Amino acid sequence: MSKPKVALIMGSDSDFEKLKSCVMKLKEFDIEVDVNVISAHRTPDKAAEFAKNAEVNGIEVIICAAGMAAHLGGVIAAHTIVPVIGIPIKSTVEGMDALLATVQMPPGIPVATVGIDNGTNAAILAAQILSLKYDYLKDALKAAKVKMADGVNKKNEKIKQIVAEM
Repeated sequence: MSKPKVALIMGSDSDFEKLKSCVMKLKEFDIEVDVNVISAHRTPDKAAEFAKNAEVNGIEVIICAAGMAAHLGGVIAAHTIVPVIGIPIKSTVEGMDALLATVQMPPGIPVATVGIDNGTNAAILAAQILSLKYDYLKDALKAAKVKMADGVNKKNEKIKQIVAEM
């Protein structure tokens, strides 16, 4: 079986710094990532064409990151049946405009939405979706949860030690 493939689309190259964690997390899960800059407003035909061909091109999940009006996720979702995850990008009003624009889709055009600037969670959600088909991701996701819990437990012990020494 080939590697799972996720497309990461950003509305502007200025969003890339905030999306590096998404790319790194996808690669950590051994997921192929196809990164693109496509604007819902400045290149709408390209956005529609990309979405319409996503399934044929082997893309199994699409992650869309956009700020301000943040129509990218909805535009992509309108043209495909491939699951779409939206990352609202903080640009104005603390990113609330992008969050609301990403999450408030009309019936029939779902865009799963993670927190503002949270590319890591978008990558993890994509891996969870893909784990339904790719069993190796189930083990990787479980191992990541164990590692996360171990980190919290170590921090807990450190705090207890500090308090005991006070």
